[in-house]
Amino acid sequence: MTMPGERPIRVLIVDDDALVRAGLSMILGGVGDIEIVGEAADGAEVPLMVAELRPDVVLMDIRMPDVDGLAATEAVRAAKSPPEVVVLTTFHADAHVLRALRAGAAGFLLKDIPPGELVAAIRKVAAGEPILSPAVTRQLISHVSNGGAGARADRARTLIDRLSEREREVALAVGQGRSNAEIGRELFMSVPTVKAHVSRILTKLELNNRVQVALLVYDASL
Repeated sequence: MTMPGERPIRVLIVDDDALVRAGLSMILGGVGDIEIVGEAADGAEVPLMVAELRPDVVLMDIRMPDVDGLAATEAVRAAKSPPEVVVLTTFHADAHVLRALRAGAAGFLLKDIPPGELVAAIRKVAAGEPILSPAVTRQLISHVSNGGAGARADRARTLIDRLSEREREVALAVGQGRSNAEIGRELFMSVPTVKAHVSRILTKLELNNRVQVALLVYDASL
């Protein structure tokens, strides 16, 4: 429920299936702290709608006939001050999902997710937390065929080498799915210090979010 003075979480729904859009709108429309600001049927519409509507979270279908969700995710996340993107899919392990995560999506949801879990996921992402567990990340990487894995591993290790010893410890903990509070306890830091380290890691490695840090750690086999 939205407290007085608080702005609701602004959500843009992107799916080429009108029934899916209607279902998501019906589920989210009655939630007090969430506002549906728009709907799109194709990825081509997304960059302009994001610029005009300024959503906090975009629920993005991956498979669309013209511009797919992967291209739309890349375009959105490359913009200045982008919204968080959550991929909608029917598959647990899918090459398109992994590519969207590498492009900066904060996680993915299955289209048959229970309503309560959908709402909780949107709130979590809007608060800046990823919705992808390390176990799911490992499943994606192990079950999806990935060409060029050797080159990615070399690149990942080169990037990790940019970090200080302390930043590397924090990056490894992020890759293990630790929260800021857990990292703080484990490495004897305050939560604000952990947040500062994570921010520096993202800047140094030119990454968008913690999910990409985790993928980089896995790519480097650390």
